[in-house]
Amino acid sequence: MTAPLFLVEALPDGERATLAGPEGHHAATVQRLRVGEAVLLGDGRGGTASAVVTGVGRSTLDLQVTDRRYEQPPAHRLVVVQAIGKGDRSELAVQAMTEVGVDEIVPWPAARSVVRWRGERGERAWRRWGLTSREAAKQARRARLPAVSPPADTPAVAQRLQSAAAGLVLDSQAELSLGAVPLPPAGEIVLVVGPEGGLAPAELTAFDSAGAHQIRLGATVLRVSTAGVAALAVLSTRLERW
Repeated sequence: MTAPLFLVEALPDGERATLAGPEGHHAATVQRLRVGEAVLLGDGRGGTASAVVTGVGRSTLDLQVTDRRYEQPPAHRLVVVQAIGKGDRSELAVQAMTEVGVDEIVPWPAARSVVRWRGERGERAWRRWGLTSREAAKQARRARLPAVSPPADTPAVAQRLQSAAAGLVLDSQAELSLGAVPLPPAGEIVLVVGPEGGLAPAELTAFDSAGAHQIRLGATVLRVSTAGVAALAVLSTRLERW
């Protein structure tokens, strides 16, 4: 079984370390790790350290560090502009996209999004996306945590597409498939996932003006919770991440 990952502000310098705080509490009292079990520490910025539990407190673990590694940033940065969906569909999308390797998620209140983030309720929803991504990254044993950016409106999304090495917009009516679209040798790839009601004509016009490619995944129409995940899987294969 793969060792569980716990996030820390900074990796330990020496051979001995103590895991405390919320992560230590979770390890000691929820997962009930015991002496001799292996754990993985990560700083979320590419650094990881393998360790073995040498002691268990009420909410802490004493550790013996056995190995350290650093994962270089990938040549391509995968950014998904995710339309805000209703119910738990958005959080399902965030969870799955984090697991398959997204580097940044940008919430987008599309014209046809049913749910609107306003005021304190919107702040809570945005924080849930961040927490969901963090927990999914731990589950996936990711060395680098994806960023969950503040919500962006359509003009901001268009600007992001224009400045990217490649801008892609999912549209079930598009003629070009994701498997055939040209990809840059490096840089940021921004993918827009619209709401289940589809993109509004004004949004398509704005994204076209920004130089984005309209692309499709296949003959079927996917939900807002699965479209980004499927697209990331195709991109990860084409970019030889997988």
